[in-house]
Amino acid sequence: MDTMRDRFAPVVSRLLDEDPRVAVVLAEIGKDGFQEAQHRHPDRVINVGIREQLLVGAGAGLALTGMRPVVHTFASFLVERPFEQVKLDLGHQDVGAVLVSAAASFDWPAGGFTHMAPGDVALLDTLDGWTVHVPGHPDEAETLLRHAVGPGANKADKVYVRLSLQANERGLAVDGARFLTVREGRGGVVVAVGPLLDAVLAATEGLDVTVLYATTVRPFDTAALRRATEAAGADVVLVEPYLAGTSTAAANDALADIPHRVLGLGVGRRELRRYGTVEEHVSAHGLDAGSLRERITGFLGAAPAHV
Repeated sequence: MDTMRDRFAPVVSRLLDEDPRVAVVLAEIGKDGFQEAQHRHPDRVINVGIREQLLVGAGAGLALTGMRPVVHTFASFLVERPFEQVKLDLGHQDVGAVLVSAAASFDWPAGGFTHMAPGDVALLDTLDGWTVHVPGHPDEAETLLRHAVGPGANKADKVYVRLSLQANERGLAVDGARFLTVREGRGGVVVAVGPLLDAVLAATEGLDVTVLYATTVRPFDTAALRRATEAAGADVVLVEPYLAGTSTAAANDALADIPHRVLGLGVGRRELRRYGTVEEHVSAHGLDAGSLRERITGFLGAAPAHV
């Protein structure tokens, strides 16, 4: 199966052909995937070199002229390093762009902590008006990219699309807005974000819980969570592929008028300095199916589903 990032360049290259508003801004990383598109559209595929602040600033400049810029590099170089430009050049000037990241939380462990960004979504939460997509499969990534970039998008829309090498076995029909209900129960609600759905489904197999699947986490689908808690109760577990607890405030706000409990699972704050493999990071952060089952049942006291 191709990866989300494998899908990225061909999809955006087609969007460049289809829509004269679309431009791509790169900082060396990912340039090979756009070589053909650059020949066809030399004025709309721009590589600024290893200058991440300029990367975002150039995207904002294009947006000020009415273009729809797609800005791409690794997450740590896209959200963290040029955060001031994200905050001011896009946010303060009230112009939009589609930031598309790669490498996610720990997709390339050999690159070290400089190439990891488990805090990216939490950092964007400090800013106003961002839509955040976290696809769990290459098909979903294509859908969400088209949703973010396409003709229905307002030129002021600020969108972050978080691509990962980790993926679920199959894609679902996502719409860029709502959580999907993939399992129903009466003993609690588990929200699985993006590429962690398969692990959550394995972890909750046979348990009497509702599982919601989230690929668009900002805006947070308050209505879907509230509907789920009406039947399953207001004990909620969030399982996110980035910093643990990133969405607990959003879940708490969604349920503010009723008694509830929320547990946030995800990547821990402690830096793992022996970088190892992706699988070792998953295990170390307790995001494998066995660890998730233990933590979910410990919090929910989940009973087996009724047959």
